[in-house]
Amino acid sequence: MRNQSVVVEHGKIVAIGSTVAIPAGAHIVDGHGVNFLSPGLADMHVHSDTTGDMKVYLANGVTSVLNMGEASNAFNAQLRPAINRGKIAGPHVYAGFLIDGSPQYGHFVVATPEQARAIVGLAKTNGYDFIKVYNNLSPASFEALMEEARSQHMAVIGHGVTRVGLERQLDAGQLMVAHSEEFFYTTFSHPDDQNPGGSGQMDSAPNLDEIPAAIAFVKRNHAFVTADLNTYATIARQWGKPAVLERYMHMPETRYLAPSRRLAWRDEGYSLRQGDLDGRVEFLKRFIKKMSDAKVSLIVGTDAPTIPGLVPGFSLHDDLQALEEAGLSRYQVLSAATRTAGEFIQRSVPDGEPFGTIKIGSRADLLLSEKNPLENLSTLRAPLGVMANGHWYAEPALHALLDQVASRYDSLFKP
Repeated sequence: MRNQSVVVEHGKIVAIGSTVAIPAGAHIVDGHGVNFLSPGLADMHVHSDTTGDMKVYLANGVTSVLNMGEASNAFNAQLRPAINRGKIAGPHVYAGFLIDGSPQYGHFVVATPEQARAIVGLAKTNGYDFIKVYNNLSPASFEALMEEARSQHMAVIGHGVTRVGLERQLDAGQLMVAHSEEFFYTTFSHPDDQNPGGSGQMDSAPNLDEIPAAIAFVKRNHAFVTADLNTYATIARQWGKPAVLERYMHMPETRYLAPSRRLAWRDEGYSLRQGDLDGRVEFLKRFIKKMSDAKVSLIVGTDAPTIPGLVPGFSLHDDLQALEEAGLSRYQVLSAATRTAGEFIQRSVPDGEPFGTIKIGSRADLLLSEKNPLENLSTLRAPLGVMANGHWYAEPALHALLDQVASRYDSLFKP
């Protein structure tokens, strides 16, 4: 926005215009008629549950995040409400309860339809906004889960369930696909899967001719897809390449990453795998571009900080850049990271506050930038200020948040 005044009260936008009356005693943020105001950014796939990560998101202009599982109960029950009330600096946090059908990946196991039904009420009681499904759920458990979730008005999101398939999942009411690459595993065919004696690696890309059918069933169900292009590309870059992992370990922004996460990065194992994913990365670029052109509801997510190379906040800007390089317009990219994220929450969370737009009634999540992001998305990497739920953080305050995080982590390694 340019040459407009935006009035915020009690965390909401209450007036917009070139001649609106400014309430007496208001805190005035002056954009000097040359700066640009955008909605705050939204990362709809994170695995962060520390105050440090929350500060780093905010310093990067990220004002809404969706925790997609593995957060502690203490985070969800105590820290998350405090953040959402503005008592602790950070983005507004939504949360998903992650379930799977086996302990293969270390997730909460639901083994029967009866358990699947029971988990919906348990998640609601504990304040979760979503159920996130993972790969190994049985078809019977998935069906029971969807029935109960519908009856309790709780949205189901997540991975492709191997024995169900994304088309059946979306037809049953799953609202969001957590990764664009999920279509590789449960929708698109690829030769290695048909060859029991094959490499077992994920080298081959699907045929581009399979894309229209996938887009058709996503659109038929009005579902959302997480365009996490940079996430998959980051995995691909380090696949079988220990030197790339080492480079990620020494990126300047890793000083804002918790030491426990740095250790987890070292042990992740992508750099020791065989083959390469380059063909699949190129396919995903085409797939995401075609989805965007077909007006599929794309949102942005990073999976930070679980994947080596993906630091909270910083990695969202890398994903915006990757999407633009894949051929999406800057408007399409910015919409995925703001407006469409807000639409997703409005459709899925009962009484969810509107956000992602600069409109009267929207949550006051805003980012002030030096340049127009529709001309240069990189201007969002250096916000002049960020407002989260009506709380204003000027540029020095944002830098102070980063300094606090880095100093705390650095102190752990000093005698």
